Amino acid sequence: MTGQRFPLDRLRPLSYIGASLLLAGCPPTYRPLVPDALGPATRDSALAWTQATVPTGTREIYFLWRFLADGRFNGSGTARIAPPDSLRVDYRGKLGLGSGRAVIMGDSVQWSEPAGDFHRMMPAIPLLWTALGIVLPPAEDAVISGARFSGLEGMGRTVWRFARGADTLEYVAYDGEPRVLEAEWRQRGEIKARSRTAFDPQAKLASATIVFPEASARFALTVSRIENGAAFPPDYWRSR
Repeated sequence: MTGQRFPLDRLRPLSYIGASLLLAGCPPTYRPLVPDALGPATRDSALAWTQATVPTGTREIYFLWRFLADGRFNGSGTARIAPPDSLRVDYRGKLGLGSGRAVIMGDSVQWSEPAGDFHRMMPAIPLLWTALGIVLPPAEDAVISGARFSGLEGMGRTVWRFARGADTLEYVAYDGEPRVLEAEWRQRGEIKARSRTAFDPQAKLASATIVFPEASARFALTVSRIENGAAFPPDYWRSR
């Protein structure tokens, strides 16, 4: 995969989404997602864990979305996944506001239409993947640590930390029902984004939220249906 790049500095008031982000109030305070000390872990073990989250075939996820900041915006969208790391997102806002599409390979946005809008709406690409139930593998030069914590009545949790330069990604997968996956991206110790993904009793993706504390913004999606095995034409991944 490519190196981790998180273009949060691309938030600009060039769209209604970007403007609402900048007009939001003071960011809330969050406790650390992983307060526990973690020991070193092997890259092979981390890869095995992340690969287990990737679907074995193509997948289409249809969802409703809401974006909350200084105002409230909503619409519908479709995420189309071609394993192991190709994603196309098409989103439509009500009354045509906030509509567009983007193609992502790993943690990099290959193109988006309108140009730049998707970067402003979703500056934390690894957490978009976790919102869809998938964890990207760590970068080759990431420092990896992890732990397994037991809990009462099978409610344990598996914790991973992938650190690379100024960026740290942490993941917490909770056992039991409903199954939950949480993630956090920090840059130089500051929380840039945090996500929470919930699965239904059949372990299918049900809903997710991503919060951006710096901008006091929140993106939420609710899955309406999931279809597996679709065939995507080659030009589907190219910009028009």
